[in-house]
Amino acid sequence: MKIGLLFSGQGAQQAGMGTDLYEALPEYKSTIDRASEVLGYDLSDVMKDADKIAQTQYAQPAILSMSNAIVNALGSALQHPIAALGLSLGEYSALTAAGAMNFEQAVAIIKDRGQYMQTVGDANPGKMAAIMGEDQKLIEAVLAQLQAKGKQVFPANYNTFAQLVIGGIAADVDEATAALTAAGIKRTIDLPVSGAFHTPLLKDAAVQLSERLATEEFADVNYPVYSNTTSEPFIIADLHETLTKQIVSPTYFAQAMKKMLDAGVDTFIEVGPSDTLIKFAKKIAPKDVKRYAIKDLESFNEVKELLTAEEV
Repeated sequence: MKIGLLFSGQGAQQAGMGTDLYEALPEYKSTIDRASEVLGYDLSDVMKDADKIAQTQYAQPAILSMSNAIVNALGSALQHPIAALGLSLGEYSALTAAGAMNFEQAVAIIKDRGQYMQTVGDANPGKMAAIMGEDQKLIEAVLAQLQAKGKQVFPANYNTFAQLVIGGIAADVDEATAALTAAGIKRTIDLPVSGAFHTPLLKDAAVQLSERLATEEFADVNYPVYSNTTSEPFIIADLHETLTKQIVSPTYFAQAMKKMLDAGVDTFIEVGPSDTLIKFAKKIAPKDVKRYAIKDLESFNEVKELLTAEEV
């Protein structure tokens, strides 16, 4: 079994996430409690609060903490992965699990990152929409035409080779979806997000994050972690620059996952509050690639049993 770990991104959060894991697994509880000490508030309570967990400043630390708590709770049952990939915020979870930063360091960084993005997003409200269609060159061309007219709408997330999320000023995103429909795109979906993430509208948050990361030190990873920004494994010496660019640059999740498959991954395990990335994998990976998601106690026990049986 050649495992590629997947780490959920923002948007996966939901009220009550991880409650059954917290109550049943001591190592999971310990990890969440360590996060609470860094954050200065009870993270387990925030995870139950529908209003708070919907906010960027709370959602980001919650998802990172839950994802790493699951990995910690798996312990020795989790065989050594050969690669990892997170979606946006999930990159920090992946880098932490792989040893590039320690858990408390990651929580502190993400606490600040979430606040930067919350504040800048509130000051520069935007919109995002998922565009379904395999002709992504057409989508890019339509956006380029609108940008030439001064419109602020950009490619944001290459989630699969048939789903590209766009983002920008709300009116410009609406104009883009209308233009794309006229150009032959059959389906567009407005997304329930508060900002135009991974677009230039978040440039002020990128500046703040760059300053925040300037004094941080990072360690070598125990296995490759693929970057959304480059679709290649992170280079630790460039981590500060790459994570800063990530805030205002498109994510190339599909391209990075394809390279993980080329590197030999035959089993994907997503950890976090949802199974969104496993659904992406269904669109990207061959059918014989195994896919699992750990998002609650039931799925945790099922996957742990499978991993333990594989070791035997």
